[in-house]
Amino acid sequence: MRHILIILSIFLFIFIIISCAKKSSDDSKTTTSSGLFVAVGDNGIILTSSDASTWTTGTSGTTDYLKGGVTYINSVFMTVGDNGTILSSTDSTSWNQINSGTTENLREIKYLNGLYLIVGKNRIILSSSNGTNWTQRNYVSDWGFHSVSYGKNIYVTVGGGGNMYTSSDGYSWTSISSSTTEDLMSIVFGGGIFVTVGFSGTILTSSNGSTWTSRSSGTSERLYYIFYNNGLFYAVGNSGTIIKSSDGISWSSINSGTTGHLRGIHYGNGIFVAIGSSGTIITSSDATSWTSSTSGTSEYLRGVTSKE
Repeated sequence: MRHILIILSIFLFIFIIISCAKKSSDDSKTTTSSGLFVAVGDNGIILTSSDASTWTTGTSGTTDYLKGGVTYINSVFMTVGDNGTILSSTDSTSWNQINSGTTENLREIKYLNGLYLIVGKNRIILSSSNGTNWTQRNYVSDWGFHSVSYGKNIYVTVGGGGNMYTSSDGYSWTSISSSTTEDLMSIVFGGGIFVTVGFSGTILTSSNGSTWTSRSSGTSERLYYIFYNNGLFYAVGNSGTIIKSSDGISWSSINSGTTGHLRGIHYGNGIFVAIGSSGTIITSSDATSWTSSTSGTSEYLRGVTSKE
């Protein structure tokens, strides 16, 4: 009898372990699949969605154009825009205004190598160690800046007229030649190289951030944003343009199914989301077949991000 009880106890123990393991696995799956997307754009528009299909209009507290996109940094959503606008939110619902110390139009915010950086029009660069207190760096260019990135121990910012500057610390910046006079709109570092995109289908690559080489994009459309995910680069632009590359050098076109001008692309929670003119939002599970979503707005959307 004693042996039977011992055997039954062992079976009961194993059953409990397996049940707990299954429950843990199910909870993990649920957590992974539940995310939050945030899109921003003109007239202070902010949209949120849990699945990238159904979108809700939020209240940003501003009518300034949020042309600097949106990002999720250290558990906080942050976006920038015209008239020195900086907004932050921990839940995507309540947004706080942050004093930027400038009225210049801001174009992008990123957290790079432990430093918050904002670039914008009229040669402005702002830096911060905490995302709250901002310091304006020296005016270093005759053109405005659109985007900034970091890799290989160097910061690189790009802008109008092929304008390009580099910095070793994010504070002091030096002009370098980009080999183009086209406006450069976005830059990213991924797979060991920098890639920047711009007007007239311009694509430049660099292995060190200092020496740049022109690449063929296969399009003459204006490219506005570049994104790197899981070994692939994706760039979007006017007339529904989406192109992709595994190395930043050879590019192929993707049929987006829209003629709207695209301004941003992001991957999160297992979904690609691209946004643009007239409230355009398209989604895809593989970045190949795209489906249109109803945004509920006709405002120009300029950026999208997600909270995993």
